[in-house]
Amino acid sequence: MSRLRHVFNDNLFVRQGNEMLPTPRALELGERARLALAEIEGMIRSVRGLELTELDRTYMLLGADFFSMLLMPQLARKVHEQAPNVRLRLLDSARGDVARLLQENAVDMALERPLELPDWVSSTLLFQSPFVIIASRNNEAIATIADGGQIPLDLFSRLPHAIRSIDGTLSGMVDEALQSHGLRRDVTLALPHFQGVALAVAAGSHIAAVPMQFARAVKAQLDLKVFEPPIDVPAPHVNLYWHSRYDQDRAHEWMRSLIVTTVSELGFPL
Repeated sequence: MSRLRHVFNDNLFVRQGNEMLPTPRALELGERARLALAEIEGMIRSVRGLELTELDRTYMLLGADFFSMLLMPQLARKVHEQAPNVRLRLLDSARGDVARLLQENAVDMALERPLELPDWVSSTLLFQSPFVIIASRNNEAIATIADGGQIPLDLFSRLPHAIRSIDGTLSGMVDEALQSHGLRRDVTLALPHFQGVALAVAAGSHIAAVPMQFARAVKAQLDLKVFEPPIDVPAPHVNLYWHSRYDQDRAHEWMRSLIVTTVSELGFPL
């Protein structure tokens, strides 16, 4: 430790009570050392091959609660069967900027809609996520409209809407589609999770536009009706993003492939 302090001209650790705490310089060096060790580990694996039964690693994924419900249970089962020493962590997409998190190695991969990212971010298409409209089966305003039908546009615009928004913004792709026709909707509730949106819809008079796959997953449990949007809304793509430094990392490749395969088996449309 004395030699390191001399080399870096910093105490590196200072005593606070009964603890030794890292200095800002130590934290900076620790992150850089972690990145360097990850590079070395990747080089070793590329030479000797990947033994899944020996793989001991934590994968940090970034995504909405949509993925914790629909993807992670199946992915976790596959991972445990193939690599029992591997751990998975899904961080909420509200954690912050995707490029920064990938650059800092705070996450290994991000599952997000199309983003403007630097050239060093690699990606692959996972699936398309068309919107549908959900409403409580007890919502009197849509009582006469058959499940699977379409809410009239004027009624759709008047009803109170709930929206999934990680920053409290009261607009999204549905609003952009409405604005192109000179229309607007009445968004009165913004929540950070799709599950919260669905629960609010089930408990009251709100309606909400949510991904089709999510609506199918919660429809029966929450006794919801599902409708087609009364206006064309582009179906957003969902991509898998990662830092290009891991393009040839075999353990990283394995996890990416497993995510793509699991999504495909779930029947999500491309």
